Amino acid sequence: MILEVVIVLTYQSRQPPKAQPFDILCPNHIMLDADGLILGTGPNVHKFFDPKPATPIFTHLKVSRPKHVEDMTGLIAALGQPLRLKLSKDPKTDIRGVMAAMGGDKYVLNFSIGIGLERAVQVYGLSEQHFAATDLAIEMLYLIEAKKAVTDANMTFNRKLYGAKIAAEEQALTDTLTGLKNRRALNNALQTLLSKGQHFSVVQMDLDFFKSVNDTYGHAAGDHVLKTVGDILRRHLRDQDVIVRLGGDEFVLIFAGLTDGTAVQDLCLRIIKAIEVPIPFEEHMCRISCSMGIFPVFGSYVDPRDILLNADVALYQAKNDGRGRCHIFEPSKVSDR
Repeated sequence: MILEVVIVLTYQSRQPPKAQPFDILCPNHIMLDADGLILGTGPNVHKFFDPKPATPIFTHLKVSRPKHVEDMTGLIAALGQPLRLKLSKDPKTDIRGVMAAMGGDKYVLNFSIGIGLERAVQVYGLSEQHFAATDLAIEMLYLIEAKKAVTDANMTFNRKLYGAKIAAEEQALTDTLTGLKNRRALNNALQTLLSKGQHFSVVQMDLDFFKSVNDTYGHAAGDHVLKTVGDILRRHLRDQDVIVRLGGDEFVLIFAGLTDGTAVQDLCLRIIKAIEVPIPFEEHMCRISCSMGIFPVFGSYVDPRDILLNADVALYQAKNDGRGRCHIFEPSKVSDR
């Protein structure tokens, strides 16, 4: 019989101590005496500061509302009133609290996290167990997470939508065969340069003997030649220049900031020489050349249609002089066309 009693007592001694009511209802409470010294705390206060007994509460907390509460006398005068508190070591964390009298010169200060809840959770590693079951902080956490999830989803969707928009716009400005800019992109580029008053040169370019390639070797050979010409133009032009395929074997080049006649002609002649190198297609060698008409624009407003017309006049002169050539626009030549 004695053995049984010993066993029962040993078993009971291993049971966890029962939580006190304040620990359950107010896990973030602080018991204070009339001098503001800490008598005891709830189980979670240590997450925010080290609540050593007999240390002044104002060592750890500062009262921002009501104003001018700097000691226990002021805190007692604010019994039952909503308190806004700051952690001495972390003023960024917003805390809401209230204090009540316990009798016998004892007081209890209970607090919870205010609008800085999301930050406090991250900084102090808080979870659901660190709040009272009735604390709305848990619901706020759920709402914050839900809002974050929705925001992230919206941002992902908007990025995809923006990417699709950019891709669609780029596709609308691109020649599908060569990957060069198209006529719509040409108009945009001219309008932009003219609106900024920038100097540039426009070159109208036609391929010579391209029809013979199509007629002799077929449209597949012609498409291959057009793609190769596109690659040649990309190699010779700069990133800030514009390369446009108008359609068929017609191209337009815009040399940004380049209006010196000699420099433009030298560049055009290098392009002509590169294009005249025979282009292999299957077992055939496709031989073409090109002619170019140049019109410099010196920043003053000019109608884009006139720019292209003048470059086309210069192109006509180049073809008329024997092809495989480049000519700069001469007003006197307009009447000759």
